[in-house]
Amino acid sequence: MLTLRAGTVLTHETEVRRSRFLTTLARTDEEAQARRLIDDVRTTHPQARHHCSAFLIEEEGRNLLQHSSDDGEPSGTAGAPMLEALRASGVRNVTAVVTRWFGGILLGTGGLVRAYSGAVTGALEDAPLARSRRLQVLSTTLTPADAGRVEADLRASGALMLGCEWGPQVLLRVAVDEGDAVRLSRRLAEATRGGAQFHPAGTTTLEVDEPGHCT
Repeated sequence: MLTLRAGTVLTHETEVRRSRFLTTLARTDEEAQARRLIDDVRTTHPQARHHCSAFLIEEEGRNLLQHSSDDGEPSGTAGAPMLEALRASGVRNVTAVVTRWFGGILLGTGGLVRAYSGAVTGALEDAPLARSRRLQVLSTTLTPADAGRVEADLRASGALMLGCEWGPQVLLRVAVDEGDAVRLSRRLAEATRGGAQFHPAGTTTLEVDEPGHCT
């Protein structure tokens, strides 16, 4: 699942024919969190005429939750295009609130749709993204003399390190895509000359920064 990096809250401002549009974009993993954000933006900018909103939230075991609100703008000119911009991006667990200060010039139906959609798209372009991945966890036991070298070798092979417990023996835990487990097991065997092997240790969900986006 593609999402915003955990903890992300950002703002993006645009101006269209003297109307000011301030987008607040945030990572939200549940509906209550999304609605708190909407209320917080409304409280922060009480003088603004509109606080239009949209969110997409995907929780395990539940259908995709979708919401949009025009908040006083003509029906279908704000919340719906904002929601469509979120859908088109592929990002989930995200809430967008676009606060508008009217500039005295009417934008018309088409102008409003373009302004609200563009406000969300612009904010998404600034957002740091991450991808949630379900990974297989593998564990192995190494000698202290081998642990550092083998860990570096596994990292170079694409394994994500979950932990290293040092003692008379070193317990190493890694996370990999299921399709890479066999390849990584062979790499471990080569690095230790057959002295160590991986054992399945369940699964985990990790978020990995999406390449090519803001850091």
